Amino acid sequence: MRDDELAEAVRLREAGSREEARELLLSLSARHPDDAEIAYQTAWVHDALGLEAEAVPFYERALDGTGLAADDRLGAFTGLGSTFRVLGRYGEALEVFRRGLAEYPGDQGLRTFMAMALYNTGQAREAVGTLLKVLAETEEVGRYRRAVDYYADHLDETV
Repeated sequence: MRDDELAEAVRLREAGSREEARELLLSLSARHPDDAEIAYQTAWVHDALGLEAEAVPFYERALDGTGLAADDRLGAFTGLGSTFRVLGRYGEALEVFRRGLAEYPGDQGLRTFMAMALYNTGQAREAVGTLLKVLAETEEVGRYRRAVDYYADHLDETV
């Protein structure tokens, strides 16, 4: 029953029936408070509805719990950090992104969202450097990869 209801809630969210999905997920979450997967899906639907503050405790529950698939755990780190950033809780956002990167080193999504939080905390140099490093790892940079990677750490260098 739990699996069927969870699958239905995800289907509803993906189909755009987010409020209906939210109601189902809140009910599931009340019945399964220690279920990390339900907590993650509940956080996600709150974020999708623009209810970021309400999403936070569900993201935290998901990350504190066990049994969350690796992709979902990565999504929970990204979602919680991004939610903290949107709420203006930049220090907490950076802490979450760093925790996520400790588990998922080099993840480009986490690094990109962390760059935004760095910018929000006035760390523009580190933010741009982080984004340049992400960019340097893409194919689009092509033959400029070495230079972009170098300047990511030496933005203020002149000759």
